[in-house]
Amino acid sequence: MPKIVDAVQRRQEIVGAVCRIIATDGLEGASLREVADEAGLAVGSVRHYFDSSDDLLAYSFTAVSDRILTRLNKALIGLEPAAGDPDRRRAVLTLLGEFLPLDEERALDACAWLAFRNAARIRPFLAAEADRSHRAVAAVVGQVITRLLRDDGGAGPDATADDAGPQLVTAAEHLLATLDGLAMHALLQPGWMSPEMCRDVLESHVEGLRRRVGASH
Repeated sequence: MPKIVDAVQRRQEIVGAVCRIIATDGLEGASLREVADEAGLAVGSVRHYFDSSDDLLAYSFTAVSDRILTRLNKALIGLEPAAGDPDRRRAVLTLLGEFLPLDEERALDACAWLAFRNAARIRPFLAAEADRSHRAVAAVVGQVITRLLRDDGGAGPDATADDAGPQLVTAAEHLLATLDGLAMHALLQPGWMSPEMCRDVLESHVEGLRRRVGASH
């Protein structure tokens, strides 16, 4: 009998191969043939799921974005306890750590996501996903900011990022830029920017952010 192939699993394997190639050879190295070789497949097997390299890269960008967002949304559950819960700050750091290359899985995803976002500037077929994923990530960061504010008594229990005004939007963009910078630094200089240092820098930034946001309200 012919072997039954799980299409979802096969696509995940192919996306994994794309991410590994990006980490070692850059986005330009992720051709159908190179991806097939990395995944241990025939080129025809990859073409069965993806008509072209552009199709493969667009799908992989969405898959990587969704993996990151799934981890973030799962971590949001840890922010649900009542304001003032001593575990809330720890939960915030855990959530924000999902952006950073603190282990092999997150390093591959961070490297691929940054590469795709950068490529979207000159590859129009990636632009829609770059916009979607940025908005989704920004929404999560906005929720983190409003929870930090709520902890300090600066907003009511039903406050949202839109309600909080431009200062919180600025704080959210500041946090996003810090996360991008930390991720980039850790990927480019892993011997210096270790996971431990990433956590220390992030904790210091969040504490400073909490004070600034609280002081502004």
